[in-house]
Amino acid sequence: MYHTEQIKGKRILVSEYLEQYVDVAGFLEYCKECEHYGKYWSCPPYDFDPLDYWKKFRYLYVIGTQIIFDKETVARVTEKDAREKYMREVLMNEKKILSDRMRALEKKYPGSISLSAGGNCDICSRCARQISKPCAYPDSVRYSIESLGGNVGKTVSKLLNIELLWMEDKLPEYFTLVNGFLTNDPDVEL
Repeated sequence: MYHTEQIKGKRILVSEYLEQYVDVAGFLEYCKECEHYGKYWSCPPYDFDPLDYWKKFRYLYVIGTQIIFDKETVARVTEKDAREKYMREVLMNEKKILSDRMRALEKKYPGSISLSAGGNCDICSRCARQISKPCAYPDSVRYSIESLGGNVGKTVSKLLNIELLWMEDKLPEYFTLVNGFLTNDPDVEL
């Protein structure tokens, strides 16, 4: 089993975030290596400049959620396929919960927009981009920090004071999902 702990968000000026944590060209190169590149409307390449997207807002709230695995689960889920399946299920479940929370924040703070906790959009069973069609739900698509050029590893380390852990030959002690909330409101209650 596992449990989650939300790490209180950290507010940073978008201008400061862009200067210290964003490298659109560099992260676009990483995105090109991903199997989702160009296959989802939530993934690059975009028909807009990511820097312009960031600059519509004054503040970024970085919100981390840690998924903490108990020792029994780490010891039990050892086979590679089982680990990958378990992580997919856990991440899908937690991303759905986080997405709902972020949408609620958007309603509470009109004109703001959330950034998803990584990965591609899963609104449709098959993204229209894969068949050269426009997005069926353009107002619902949310981009991730990294897809807009943000360095999530550095962001989490410097702003939330935690290190990202990765699944290698076993489940990590914890896994961290990182959402963003772009707004012009300086007093967002997370």
